[in-house]
Amino acid sequence: MSVATSRTGVGAAETVVRGVRSSPQLRVGLVGTLILALIATAGRAVVPVAVQRTIDDGFGAGGVDVPTVTGIVVAAGVAVVITAAASAAMHYRLASVVESALAALRTRAFRRIHDLSVLHQAEEERGSLVARVTADVDEVSRFMQWAGLNLITALGQLTIAAVVMLVYSWQLAFVVFAVFVPFVVAARAFQRRLTVAFLLVRERVGRLLSALSETVVGAWVIRAYGIEEHTQHRVDAAIEAHRCAAVRAGRMTSVFAGAGEVFAAFATAAALVAGVWLGVGGEVSAGTVVAFLFLITLFVEPVVLAAEVVNEGQSAVAGWRRTLDVLDREPDLTDPGADGVDLPPGALSVGFSSVRFRYPGSDTDAVSGIDVAIAAGSRIAVVGETGSGKSTFAKLLTRLMDPSEGAVHLGGVPLRRVRFASLRRRVVIVPQDGALFDGVIADNVRMGDPQADDAGVTAVFEQLDLSGWLAELPAGLETRTGERGAALSAGERQLVALARAAIADPDLLVLDEATSAVDPATDQRLQRAVTKLAAGRTVVTVAHRLSTAMAADEVLVFDGGRLVERGAHDDLVAADAVYAGLYASWLAGVSR
Repeated sequence: MSVATSRTGVGAAETVVRGVRSSPQLRVGLVGTLILALIATAGRAVVPVAVQRTIDDGFGAGGVDVPTVTGIVVAAGVAVVITAAASAAMHYRLASVVESALAALRTRAFRRIHDLSVLHQAEEERGSLVARVTADVDEVSRFMQWAGLNLITALGQLTIAAVVMLVYSWQLAFVVFAVFVPFVVAARAFQRRLTVAFLLVRERVGRLLSALSETVVGAWVIRAYGIEEHTQHRVDAAIEAHRCAAVRAGRMTSVFAGAGEVFAAFATAAALVAGVWLGVGGEVSAGTVVAFLFLITLFVEPVVLAAEVVNEGQSAVAGWRRTLDVLDREPDLTDPGADGVDLPPGALSVGFSSVRFRYPGSDTDAVSGIDVAIAAGSRIAVVGETGSGKSTFAKLLTRLMDPSEGAVHLGGVPLRRVRFASLRRRVVIVPQDGALFDGVIADNVRMGDPQADDAGVTAVFEQLDLSGWLAELPAGLETRTGERGAALSAGERQLVALARAAIADPDLLVLDEATSAVDPATDQRLQRAVTKLAAGRTVVTVAHRLSTAMAADEVLVFDGGRLVERGAHDDLVAADAVYAGLYASWLAGVSR
């Protein structure tokens, strides 16, 4: 199951319970907050009680009993002030706790996304993953700080109003309760439909974010190919899908809200008629009937508010559920932690033993039957046509994925037993596009060693014979790279990525050679930098240019997911097999 799979069969109550359980910060000070909520809601019954006491005790045959009325008013005023103070304290405490809890939830969800392999990250749209940590958690935050507060006070108000009504007149209370029983039953069934509707809204938000982000990132490609209209249609479709889902959910909510208003009006009318009838018979006082109308308002308010609360609540529950789905997804790459081992010191040997890997949903193996041993300190080139298994081999080697069968060893240690801290420190991969982040060159290089200062970064460029190139840049180390390195050329991004790898000082370096054409000067700089970086290390290069293979100690040739040849360049050319054909094609392309 991918993280995109939603737990639509999980009820709202179960989702909330799981959410609270997974965010222990929500339980911090919860008792105190509930006590403040109880005080705040209890104060709302002061006015009806004060009205009843004033009518029944403050007025008599002799006129108004001023001392009694004054005492009631003063007592009511003090109670209202206390209620207001408790309400303010409750709002502050809950807001503080909620934001702390949701910040921790964002952090956990972000970490879990990064715990997933690159394979499973690729199964879901990037925008959807971002939405789970941002927009979906925002929905929970809005609910907890607005609808959640209203829900707490509304439940308290509903309970207190019901208790006071029962104390005043069980007959009138029974009339009100009888009216609302059908509404509660219907609301229960309606809630399940709302849950599905708002979950669809949250999913459509993720798809919309994905469509918009891809459009922004790929703006230059869209312009270059003149596909603005096609792209606009795709974005419009995502917007329309979200609009339809949101309108449908809103329509269902409006029906629920209208039903609440109708039941509230009917309850007030029924209680008024019953109160007059009981008053004529002398079973209730005039003050009780008037106070009861106030109490009905207190009882009805939460029910009418329920439409808005359910609206926000279902959206929040849907967002919460999607975020919890990320946390529920067990990482397919597990860190052995304390039970694991560290890699041995020095350059690392590599071993593949009967390794097979098949991508989910595929009918064929990406690689199969891979048995190969690479000596420590070797420079290896991995070649083959597109789709032959080269990139899969590199991902298995760096444990960005685990094999479906077989085992990978580094330094004689099974890769699954190596602690992540040791693996990521000793094994570094330089991707084809450089994979830079928005910022300056110095910050991107320091990602290889966060403790390095500017002097250390400069020394790395000198070590790779790149100080001349660095001096040509307008701001040197402070030159901005732009988002995804867009401010630099493809070759320059590779130079920065090589410096980042060098400062990490790995013992196994995996290079995915850039295929983009670079100018001769940059190409020479790249080749010199790679040569210097390879010294004393095991280097495995996914080679797209066979000039790289010519300089390697040994070449691994992949074809159809299998390792079909291995050996030195000259020997493989002389063998006149797969590699010889690749080399001939490459020579012809170079000649042209």
